[in-house]
Amino acid sequence: MPVDRKALIREYKQRRPPMGVYRVHNTATGNALVAASTDLPSILNRHKSQLSMGGHSHKALQTDWNELGAGSFVFEVLDTLVPPDEPDYKPLADLTALEDLWLEKLGLEADRIHTINLKRLPPKPRPATGSPPPG
Repeated sequence: MPVDRKALIREYKQRRPPMGVYRVHNTATGNALVAASTDLPSILNRHKSQLSMGGHSHKALQTDWNELGAGSFVFEVLDTLVPPDEPDYKPLADLTALEDLWLEKLGLEADRIHTINLKRLPPKPRPATGSPPPG
């Protein structure tokens, strides 16, 4: 039976990968990263790759990986979000709320240590300059 290549490509482009909240957790030290993603398999694979190659942006997790090894880590999906059948559905608000619920449930703060969604955090304070404010 011949394979309809165009149909396979169309199916692939229309697929919706599982989305939700995940955790990268060092079971020895307790360091963890909790975040939401629209593509859970891809983001978990990215974290594993970055840690194994020594280039992860979360310095505490990278240090733990270097010192304790992969055996101390758990990469897990905490919760998934089933999107409605709406073609223009934007999941960001729902994913952010789900991430907040898990951060609270795990007793973590939505800070630069425990989440990578920096857009939802308050801006870093700017250093004071020597000149007085205009006025």
